[in-house]
Amino acid sequence: MTSGDDAPVIEVVGLHKRYGDVLAVDGISFEVRRGEIFGLLGPNGAGKTTTVEILEGLRRPDNGTVHVLGVNAAHAPEQVKQRIGVQLQTAALYPFLTVTEVLELFRSFYARSRPTEWLVEAVDLGERRHAQTRQLSGGQRQRLSVALALVNEPELVFLDEPTTGMDPQARRSLWDLVLRLRSEGTSVLLTTHYMEEAEQLCDRVAVMDHGHVLELGTVQELVTRRFRERAVHFDTLPGLDLAELGRLPQVKRAVVEDGETVLYTSDVAATIGALLARTETLGRDPENLGIRRATLEDVFLDLTGHALRE
Repeated sequence: MTSGDDAPVIEVVGLHKRYGDVLAVDGISFEVRRGEIFGLLGPNGAGKTTTVEILEGLRRPDNGTVHVLGVNAAHAPEQVKQRIGVQLQTAALYPFLTVTEVLELFRSFYARSRPTEWLVEAVDLGERRHAQTRQLSGGQRQRLSVALALVNEPELVFLDEPTTGMDPQARRSLWDLVLRLRSEGTSVLLTTHYMEEAEQLCDRVAVMDHGHVLELGTVQELVTRRFRERAVHFDTLPGLDLAELGRLPQVKRAVVEDGETVLYTSDVAATIGALLARTETLGRDPENLGIRRATLEDVFLDLTGHALRE
């Protein structure tokens, strides 16, 4: 293990976890650097939550080593609990306590804590501070759960699908809070299945599927490793099969996903020209025709063979 201020806040080596016949986590390794936002990206069932729960000391690994803030999280979880913040994917809140009462209760568990008012305002619950938790919407309960993860001024925060159930405005507000935490030196491990969230927030991401880390790096590194082409996309047209589209000039690969055809090409003009010539013979124009650079969604589709969805 590395020591000192440059030491990773999380080091995972050869982590395995099985539930009966299901191998939830299959030998993954990664590290999270101090002061970065690190994303675990993958669909439900990829192994993200199991991995996070092991890091938090809530589950024991079958094999592998896990160090959090320099402590073996499997052997001494109590040593890290005062130093981390945890927002669980589903949290049971005291239904008859108000927002401020729950925050005050959690503050009493720690030697140091942030002011209740700071927490309320940080997650935009000012107007609901006196509401009982049972009266909160799903998105508001989610925001309260994030506030509870920040009560003890943690060095490292675990956010497990933090914006699930939030409206777009609340989601953007939480993104601003996460970026603010990083600017203050807090490290964040974030799990998400929202591509835009990962692209906006994460310094680095690990793409997980079926218990494996398939790829790891910055978003730009992941895109560059797999794509040097532009993506030409349009609503899928009957009469155009992928094999034919794959033979258009400079097309490297053709895929269909959710009713949209995507052609990855090294020469946009040549590809679109040939595409329009072909669709003219069908008597139809391709609808919603557009051009974009490859994205994290494209990377995930290339790695797993399917898109990332809720």
